[in-house]
Amino acid sequence: MTREASEREVAALRRDEIKARLARGAAAILPIGAGAKQHGLHMPMSTDQVFAAYFSKALAKRIDALIWPTLTYGFYPAFVAYAGSVSLSGATFQAAVTEIAPVEAAIIAAREPSRIRHLKIFAGPRFEATVRALQGQPCGSHADEMETSLMLTIAPELVDMTRAKLMPSSPNGPSPGALSPDNHSAPNYAPSGSFGDPTLASAAKGSRVLAAIMEDMIEAAGEPTRSEETRS
Repeated sequence: MTREASEREVAALRRDEIKARLARGAAAILPIGAGAKQHGLHMPMSTDQVFAAYFSKALAKRIDALIWPTLTYGFYPAFVAYAGSVSLSGATFQAAVTEIAPVEAAIIAAREPSRIRHLKIFAGPRFEATVRALQGQPCGSHADEMETSLMLTIAPELVDMTRAKLMPSSPNGPSPGALSPDNHSAPNYAPSGSFGDPTLASAAKGSRVLAAIMEDMIEAAGEPTRSEETRS
């Protein structure tokens, strides 16, 4: 771990250093990303964890923030039919987030509720616009063209594109609900575990998606985006 990184991650700091940073107004980041959730045959179970760690560190470079250890278990019932995938109940996950959230940081934030943010990686307006402009797959949202492209940019050594496979199309198309690795009649039959077409992924697409996500996150965190900085 570099000195720069150790100054942001609470796991490497001492309690008095953390207390002083919070008192001076440092934000508290709790990354959430599954470490045991299937991501097709071509990406590791820790894909969400990789994303959470990457984006929390990238954001902490732009704002004064401390990063808590990533919460690697959550509520992911759509994937439990796949070997190795783990999901907490919704109530347990909510309780875990509530109890893990740094107490002192929460007290400080409670004085100013506007400082509390829930930053979603795949939900910002720039991300959605970039996906619409780039994607070739008719549908997708998991271990698909866009998620795989992002992983090819952030951690290409963890992706095996020779194992990427298109999700079979059911007669009525996909529907909300769990994916199935072995039920051929299921609307979301996905033997590979991909929901979409990861074979269309590329690092070039991933770079554009990454830039869009960062702009969305910086804006959501209350910091000026690149375009705003240019105008100022």
